[in-house]
Amino acid sequence: MSRQFPASPLAGEEGAEGETAQPFPMSAVRLLDGPFNTSQRLNARYLESLNCDRLLHNYRKSAGLVPKAPVYGGWDAEGLCPGHTLGHFLSACSMMWASTGREELRARIDYIIGELLACQEAAPSGLVCGFPDGDAQLRNCLAGRPVVGVPWYTLHKLMAGLRDTFVHLRNAQALALLVRIADWVDEAARPVDEPRFQKMLDLEHGGMSEVLADLHTLTGEARYLRLAERFSHRTLLAPLAEGRDTLDGMHANTQIPKVIGFARLHTLTGQAHYRQAALTFWRTVVEQRSFATGGHGDNEHFFPPTEFEKHLASASTMETCCTYNMLRLTRALFAARPSAAYADFYERALFNGILASQDPDSGALTYFQATRRTYPKLYGTHERSFFCCTGTGMENHAKHGDSIYFHHRDVLYVNLYMASDLQWADQGVRLRQTTSFPERGGSRLTLRLERPTKLVLKLRHPGWCRQMSVRLNGRKLIDSDQAGRYVELARTWRDGDVLDVDLPMHVHLAPLPNAPKLAALMYGPLVLAARVAGPAMAPGADLVAHNVSYNKTFTEPLEILPLRLGGAGLDGAVRPGTGALAFRLSGPDLGDGYELLPFHKIAHGYYNLYWRVG
Repeated sequence: MSRQFPASPLAGEEGAEGETAQPFPMSAVRLLDGPFNTSQRLNARYLESLNCDRLLHNYRKSAGLVPKAPVYGGWDAEGLCPGHTLGHFLSACSMMWASTGREELRARIDYIIGELLACQEAAPSGLVCGFPDGDAQLRNCLAGRPVVGVPWYTLHKLMAGLRDTFVHLRNAQALALLVRIADWVDEAARPVDEPRFQKMLDLEHGGMSEVLADLHTLTGEARYLRLAERFSHRTLLAPLAEGRDTLDGMHANTQIPKVIGFARLHTLTGQAHYRQAALTFWRTVVEQRSFATGGHGDNEHFFPPTEFEKHLASASTMETCCTYNMLRLTRALFAARPSAAYADFYERALFNGILASQDPDSGALTYFQATRRTYPKLYGTHERSFFCCTGTGMENHAKHGDSIYFHHRDVLYVNLYMASDLQWADQGVRLRQTTSFPERGGSRLTLRLERPTKLVLKLRHPGWCRQMSVRLNGRKLIDSDQAGRYVELARTWRDGDVLDVDLPMHVHLAPLPNAPKLAALMYGPLVLAARVAGPAMAPGADLVAHNVSYNKTFTEPLEILPLRLGGAGLDGAVRPGTGALAFRLSGPDLGDGYELLPFHKIAHGYYNLYWRVG
């Protein structure tokens, strides 16, 4: 059996001390035809279909202004985190505009920023927010009084949206709004002593530490960095910095944004305990707590790593928000010290967690992705399902191109094999990657250069690929059997040079941590799901208004289907089927067998992910 995930960067190859990598601006990368470009276009249409005034409803109401349209359903209407969706929407539209240049999205952003400025001027406290009672719940948090909902989490979404609007569009008004909010927080928090402040952080508070650290980099103001460090939750930070896993029973998506903040603070302060905490968390979650898809958890919480089998029958595993945030953490750790192990996990979770989370017809988004057999993916409705994973989902499919390439001086990392154009302005390089991956295990990289240029290309040799070969202008350049590392090509490149990368894919097993006989089937980086029979499903029946259940939440045990390999092994049990990436599984106790498809291609039907291997 193969490993669940590649070796951790703590144990394997990692960049040298001080070696970093920078992402390219999203505007420097354009997706070409392929599954991610299709997903991006579908998401753009979804974003353009939403009514800005409905998203602004809570903000106008909080400021004492008359709303222009009724509020959308979900948590914006129910009061748990009123106004959270608008922040996600700003982030998503900003990233989508940077990724595509769609001017309709820029116009929507400009309109929302203008409305928020009006709300800020009208708000009694001067704080622009979506809470019905203004700043009262935030002040309750600071004073240690009972609160309604999750005020800091909600405010963070707006702050992150304003940050992204400035970063991607250079919208100065968005930055001014963000500064005004941060100044309010700084002033309100200043009288609160540290024990009470830390106790307040027991309540979910999103990525407050990260967004304040980012504001420090945007403005140079030291007070925002001090405030970011105050929002570092020591109850989580201390054990992780000591290398201890205390995650059992914790709410998963409460913790991941804190750890993203730790990673950011290490970059800004150089303090080793922040980095150690982030590495311990990543290694623990990826290697000991994740399903084959890269998702984790049950009913939003971490469970003991010895209990995977018990949770396979749940319909509430693999919250999409958690995968979103694990990818953000992975990207931050890669930038701080590059490692192919980070890119391997990123690819796995991007295909099987993120691409798999979008309804290919409506663009609707999953909350959970169930490991339960004979259960469908459930997607939110268009107007009544504005939950956390709706918001992060808007962002997911707006930024598919943000981690394909990284650079450091004259070094270019190619992390993902995804059809795309890269404009590397500083080096006068345009790189076009043409590929049908993952339908075919390979990619072609064509360089257009203003002049002959010395560069180092680092091509990821994926952990799932036994043998990788590279040809330059049709002539064999290198064969690599070092999976999970980078193939380094240092030379003077010339205009028109073409690299052909061959990445043979094979079927393999991905066993669960601490349960080696329970495994998912994979082809390259793709989790394969078996189509299974279930109750008749009417069109649209898998679009549900509730964020969790499909009529009811199922947890009762189910028998795990057997997979008896015999002497022929996987090659005898799994055969190519009809169509791209389709397979047929057969063997003893499997009846007529099963059609296997990549999990991201499963929609509007029932599936099985895990097998008991014998």
